[in-house]
Amino acid sequence: MAAPVRHDTAHAPDPFPGEDVPIVSRALPWLLVLGGLVGLVAASALLVERIRVLADPDHVPACSINPVLSCGTVMVTPQAEVFGVPNPLVGVACFAVVTAVGAALLARTGPGDGSGTGADPGFRRWFWLGLQAGCLFGVLLVHWLIFQSLYRIGALCPYCMVVWAVTIPIFWYVTLHNLRTGHLPVPGVLRGPTGVLVRNHTVVLTVWGVVIVGAVAEAFWSYWTTLL
Repeated sequence: MAAPVRHDTAHAPDPFPGEDVPIVSRALPWLLVLGGLVGLVAASALLVERIRVLADPDHVPACSINPVLSCGTVMVTPQAEVFGVPNPLVGVACFAVVTAVGAALLARTGPGDGSGTGADPGFRRWFWLGLQAGCLFGVLLVHWLIFQSLYRIGALCPYCMVVWAVTIPIFWYVTLHNLRTGHLPVPGVLRGPTGVLVRNHTVVLTVWGVVIVGAVAEAFWSYWTTLL
């Protein structure tokens, strides 16, 4: 009788298993780690400035550069405490989780397809859907804050803009990974490694960024023109 084949799960496969996994998934762990760290630093810096303002109302935050780029103006508004605590505190917690997930994916050798077996070291579907929900919450909050900054508060927080710049790609590439692996139930044209969104991932992200930059330029155009 042939000896049973032993599946050794102690040794995981290569973290980037080849051309069968698109760049949007191969790069995801690094994006989560780097984006999470950048967001964590920006949120922490803003939290420190907020604490200094609370301790000394006359303190001028280092990120208050001019009438438009002014953290001090933004952080004293109701929008700066959406959930009853300073927004940077929420950002610190969320970006710490994102960074930890990215590090775990690197340690587990990459995104995988969610079966959780030795052949696929990725997390299970419920985990990816939970991460998707968290990223959706983050990107919706960011766009609400963008609207408030441009059309209600009338000022921009440089640290907040760094948070915008990392939250959007984190959401986008987590979504693409979930589309590619079928974790999100969507039509076939959007799903899989050859889905239209996966194939045009940089185009969508670029257009997204251009629209936001255009909105910022338009909202403060009268001020920008005074700098010329």
